[in-house]
Amino acid sequence: MPTDHDTLFRTLADPTRRAIFERLCRDGEQTVGALTARAGVSQPAVSKHLAVLRQAGLVRDRHQGRQTHYSAQPGALSPLIDWTHQMAGFWEGRFDDLEDLLKRMDQ
Repeated sequence: MPTDHDTLFRTLADPTRRAIFERLCRDGEQTVGALTARAGVSQPAVSKHLAVLRQAGLVRDRHQGRQTHYSAQPGALSPLIDWTHQMAGFWEGRFDDLEDLLKRMDQ
């Protein structure tokens, strides 16, 4: 069964999707048209990427007239942050053990 961080990794694995998310984080709310203008892919492709980002909780949409505005939800990355902290603790312990072993071998 996929976890939250599995879904986020899978969603952000695509470079175009990741670039769209990064752009929304950096530049704030944008329309599909504005995102398409700088994405290097077609409007239907951008819309599909936004749908995947929305399903993962990474973007939110807001309708205004005939346009849809998208904004990043960086808080949705918290499962990844939690996972990286767990992995950092794991690897720090392993490196400490390796350092101790190497010191004993040098003696």
